[in-house]
Amino acid sequence: MANTVKIFDTTLRDGTQGEGISLSVEDKLKIAQKLDSLGVSYIEGGWPGSNNKDIEFFTRVKDLKLQHAKITAFGSTRRKETLPENDVNLNRILEVGVSVATIFGKSWDFHVHKAIQTTLEENLAMIYDSVKYLKSNGLEVIYDAEHFFDGYKNNPDYALATITKAQEAGADWVVLCDTNGGTLPHEISAIVTKVKQTLAVPIGIHAHNDCELGVANSLAAVMAGAEQVQGTINGYGERCGNANLCSIIPNLQLKLKYNVIEEQQLASLTKVARYVGEIANMHMPVNQPYVGAAAFAHKGGIHVSAILRNSSTYEHIVPEQVGNKQRVLVSELAGQSNLLFKAQELGLEFDTNNEQTKLLIEQIKQMEHEGYQFEGADATLELLIRSAYGKLEDIFTLESFKIIVGKSETHPVSSEAIVKIRIHGHTEYNAAEGNGPVNALDNALRKCLVKYYPGIQDMHLVDYKVRVLDEKDTTAAKVRVLIETTDFHSTWSTVGVSENVIEASWMALSDSFRYALLGRTPSGALPEEQKERLGVINH
Repeated sequence: MANTVKIFDTTLRDGTQGEGISLSVEDKLKIAQKLDSLGVSYIEGGWPGSNNKDIEFFTRVKDLKLQHAKITAFGSTRRKETLPENDVNLNRILEVGVSVATIFGKSWDFHVHKAIQTTLEENLAMIYDSVKYLKSNGLEVIYDAEHFFDGYKNNPDYALATITKAQEAGADWVVLCDTNGGTLPHEISAIVTKVKQTLAVPIGIHAHNDCELGVANSLAAVMAGAEQVQGTINGYGERCGNANLCSIIPNLQLKLKYNVIEEQQLASLTKVARYVGEIANMHMPVNQPYVGAAAFAHKGGIHVSAILRNSSTYEHIVPEQVGNKQRVLVSELAGQSNLLFKAQELGLEFDTNNEQTKLLIEQIKQMEHEGYQFEGADATLELLIRSAYGKLEDIFTLESFKIIVGKSETHPVSSEAIVKIRIHGHTEYNAAEGNGPVNALDNALRKCLVKYYPGIQDMHLVDYKVRVLDEKDTTAAKVRVLIETTDFHSTWSTVGVSENVIEASWMALSDSFRYALLGRTPSGALPEEQKERLGVINH
């Protein structure tokens, strides 16, 4: 039977130290529920001694009735020359009513002298007294040995003495932290091996990604004997981030055969990663391993031809194991195999000798030549293929739109869009304001469509990119607009190209709505399921 590794998630504490991330209490509660459903063993909710928001989280999280995870509160060892029972930080951990405390202490003699400015002996006493105090109050205690690897490399005897003190005081776990993220995997392996020979208590690893080795260092520690891994969803965290649990979990489970989470929980990994990214308002890199949109995407015609015969030719796992899916990108590099894959995915008959198919291939290549890029706009490509095969219902048609942009000396720039469309035999005419022309167009189009499709209120744009295609034409240059849209269930991208940025934006925007209303999303939902979710009004 494979060994078991416990996952300790610190997205809600260490992850929030990442630049641009700020989570409300509601956000943290939602993420905690997702982490629990993923099957992590510990969720570090925050530092109650540092702010009232975290105190509120610990109060409200008790109502969630989590099934798998233990909630843990974070804090530091007692202050120097202070009794633990008089230490505000330690008592706040007790007051919030958690069953698990995670406290950190100094392992690096340099930090003892420079950061907390005390003696080596007093630091050892701070560690011992703090762990002992929390244990005497009935808590499970995880001791995080901050800067352990730097401390060990500088003074191994003292670094080992600090974690030995934690063990003597009754710590349930000793976690070795690569706080500066500068240690290499072979060093991690050697030092963890030494610690395993020294301690009887189970140990864990807390790695940072400053050398882009957070995942590698975590795996090295586990292979050397660590039984707990701390990290964050999508690797969020200070500076370059923490070790990324979205890579660590599948690597441990699928590659190294450790017991980490249940198979069905692993299959929700992509959904959890994208949900947390959405709540944190952080755009996920498309090439993020395992859970990124491009993790199992194929572009070259030879590759696609091979995966049509056997997907393992160019995929290291089955994408569905982590809840992702295989994608084929169509571009000027694509051959017939790419379009064959797409057609099969859409349930369309595809005959490479068919004149219609040849015309479609030529159309795609001509559009690519004009500046379109379908590899990042699967939704527009699907609309194009469906149209070529006569499988596209023209849900709405544009009659006209106008945009008014104004500014006065005393007022900021304002935008208003007036949209007139034809839908289900009716003419809809609406105006709306926005913080820019595209936002105004989006709002006006929604007002036209919402009475027929009330569910579109759940859709919103998450990314808008403009690329100038030929800089030498300066302000007359053709531009490509790429829009990414989500409805919290799935995400899709559309593209438009024109010499006019507003027209290109309209192309991408209208395609985004058409794609959603087709009744099919990248998640593969059936038409009736999608229509029910969007609240389609039947006429």
